[in-house]
Amino acid sequence: MSRVVLGVTGGIAAYKACELLRRLTEAGHEVTVVPTESALRFVGTPTWEALSGRAVPTDVFTDVPSVTHVRLGQQADLIMVAPATADVLARAAQGLAPDLLGNVLLTARCPVVFAPAMHTEMWQHAATVANVAVLRERGAMVIDPAVGRLTGVDTGPGRLPDPAELFDTAQAVLDGGVPVRDLEGRTVVVSAGGTREFLDPVRYLGNRSSGKQGYAVAAAAAARGATVTLISANSTVPVPAGVEVVTVVDAAEMRAQVLARSDVDAVVMAAAVADYRPVEVAETKLKKESGSLTEIRVIENSDILADLVGARGDADTPVVVGFAAETGDETTDYLEYGRRKLARKGCDLLVVNEVGDGLAFEVDRNAATVIGRDGYELDIPMVSKRRLADSVWDAVLASGALK
Repeated sequence: MSRVVLGVTGGIAAYKACELLRRLTEAGHEVTVVPTESALRFVGTPTWEALSGRAVPTDVFTDVPSVTHVRLGQQADLIMVAPATADVLARAAQGLAPDLLGNVLLTARCPVVFAPAMHTEMWQHAATVANVAVLRERGAMVIDPAVGRLTGVDTGPGRLPDPAELFDTAQAVLDGGVPVRDLEGRTVVVSAGGTREFLDPVRYLGNRSSGKQGYAVAAAAAARGATVTLISANSTVPVPAGVEVVTVVDAAEMRAQVLARSDVDAVVMAAAVADYRPVEVAETKLKKESGSLTEIRVIENSDILADLVGARGDADTPVVVGFAAETGDETTDYLEYGRRKLARKGCDLLVVNEVGDGLAFEVDRNAATVIGRDGYELDIPMVSKRRLADSVWDAVLASGALK
C-alpha cells in the first residue's frame, strides 16, 4: 500500500478528482486529500472524507502537534495535484507556500505529478510555459492537458485528462518513478485498436483488440516528451493527454493514415490490423435465408508493417516497431513464430505477445518479448500495459535503432 497525497486546487475540474480518488483508494492506496481553500468552494470536505475514509486537513494549523504541514510531504510516496491551476503551478515554481498544499509540495521527497487544467489562454501564456519548464527541470512531472470542451462554450487544450488516465499515470509513477523526458524533440506515430472489414451495413470481420496497449504506448511516449500522433481503430479507451488522435475504421484507412504520417522518428504498429477483407461489401443486410453468409470470399489486405519498411528504403528512419499476437502449437512455440515474422517483415523491433483467454486482449496487464533484427532480445514479465509500454520505449532506445 502506497501513501498518496492528492492535492486539489480551485478549478471547475475539481469534481473529476473525486473519480480519481475513488480509483486510488480502490487500488489499495492510502490517500490523503489536501484541498485548497478555493477547491472547497467546488467540492466540500465531507465528500473528500467520505471517498478517502480519512480526515481532510485544510490548513497549516491542522493537528499542530503532529506537524501535519511537514509530515504529509515527508511521508508520501506520491503527490499528485489534480487539477493544477495556473496559480498553483506558478506558486510551486517559485517555491511559495501560502497554504497547506504549498507546504506539502516544499517538503516532498517523493515523485510529484501536476495535472494542469485551465483555459487555453492560461496554459499557453508565456508565464505558464516558463513555470512548467521550471517544474520539469526540477524533476516534477507535468502532464500536458487534454484538448476538449472547457467551461462555457470554449474548447481547446486545457482540459483535465480523464480520471482513468490520471490513475494509470499515478500507478506508473509509483511503479517506476517520474519518467525521464528522453524522447523530447522526437516525433512518433502509434497505431492502436482493431480494424473492421465490413460484410454489409451490420456485420464485419474484426478482432478482440481493445486498443489499451497501443494507447498505453502513446501515453508513455507523450510522458517522455515526444510529439505523438495516435492512429486509432474502433477503440473506446480515453484519449491520452497531449496526443493527437486520428480515427480510422478499416485496414485501408489505417494504411493510408500511417503512411501519410511516416515522416517521423518512429512508428509503432500496435494495432491489430485485419489480414483479409471481403471481396464484396453488400449495400443491404445479408439475409441468413439467402445463404450468402456461408460462403464469404476474402482478399488479402496490404501488409502495413512491410510497406513501412519498404517505403523507407535504405534510410534509417523511421524506426519501425511491430506487434505480433501469436499462439504456439504442437510443433512451434509462439516466440519462434514471432522470430519468423520479424524476418519476413524486416522491421527494427517486434513486440511478441502470447495471446489466448486472459492474455493480451481486453485485459489491463500484459507480458511480451521484444526482439530485434540485430539479435536484440528483452523479456518483459506480466506487468501493467503502461509499464510494458515504457519497457518498449526503453527497448527502442537501448537497441540503438533510434538515431
